Amino acid sequence: MHINLSPEMEKYLQTKVGTGFYSNASEVVRDAIRRMRAEDEKLEALRAAVRVGDEQLERGEGIAYTPERLDKITDEAFARARSGEKPGGDATP
Repeated sequence: MHINLSPEMEKYLQTKVGTGFYSNASEVVRDAIRRMRAEDEKLEALRAAVRVGDEQLERGEGIAYTPERLDKITDEAFARARSGEKPGGDATP
């Protein structure tokens, strides 16, 4: 496969190889593609979560979002952080 890059992109790619972290341009491209795939997967998970939320709202299962609700969510998040717990699954895709 051959890829045409702008001079700026080629220079950037060579700079990445020059750091010593990558041994050649192909490694840089493969890493970039892996990262893009991971971002695509995160985005799809987020979209799926939004679809679930939309469906719940359509069924009347929503919880009113008020300043008090935000304070409760914030307090719970800080309490989890203080105890060393990771965020819940609904907070991170």
